[in-house]
Amino acid sequence: MRRILDHLPEYAIEAALLGLFMLSACGFGVLLESADSPVRRAIADPGLRRVLMGLAMGGTAIAIIYSPWGGRSGAHINPATTLTFWRLGRIRGSDVAGYVGGQFLGAAAGVALASVLLGPRLADASVNFVVTRPGRWGVGPALLAEVLISGVLMATVVTLTGSRWARYTGLVVGALVATYIAVEAPVSGMSMNPARSFGSAWGAGQWGMFWIYVLGPLLGMNLGAAVATLVRARPACPKLHHPELQRCIFCGHLPASAVERQAAPARR
Repeated sequence: MRRILDHLPEYAIEAALLGLFMLSACGFGVLLESADSPVRRAIADPGLRRVLMGLAMGGTAIAIIYSPWGGRSGAHINPATTLTFWRLGRIRGSDVAGYVGGQFLGAAAGVALASVLLGPRLADASVNFVVTRPGRWGVGPALLAEVLISGVLMATVVTLTGSRWARYTGLVVGALVATYIAVEAPVSGMSMNPARSFGSAWGAGQWGMFWIYVLGPLLGMNLGAAVATLVRARPACPKLHHPELQRCIFCGHLPASAVERQAAPARR
């Protein structure tokens, strides 16, 4: 119980970060797709609008990962990421519950706040709470696409973290998010994140295809991690960004100032 209470700040940060991600997704969704948006009227090509949405959300992901809060929690902001690292033995079960619970609560809170701020434009059929749903090719291709993009993302994260390129993990993740939205979104809606899809489904009250965005990311990320661990003997700490000035509840890292404070009583 003491550990859970001590780690509450990280759980709350995961909730807040995913809430901010959803607020960004809803805001840019309205800006680019709402029927009365001047941006949509100016940019008639839906492919170009997807590119802009990809750049916006990729940039949001990068900002979140490299933010002080992101450095504190590790910026999973995705239950599939957290659960995959748990399966790899890098996260305790008690922290999994705190992270996943925070992520789902944060997603719903972000959509709720966006609904207040954006009003009926968010519920308009052209935006529809940025719900993730299969494209015109149907359920099967959407599920396969979610498995593929989630697997590539997780294999990349596991391969980069702990390597000499670890500092660039967040940039690569953001670039993949931007690319997937621009290129893959017409197939599956591009989720990779059960909590992200939960927040939108909750806002819109549309649950029919939600299972795709639970099964696809979970299966894909576990497969991607399995492939990556064939290259790396053991996955590194599951933070996407691991600043020296932030504590880590996963590997036990403490900033130098905290170590000195702990050592002070012993010296006295």
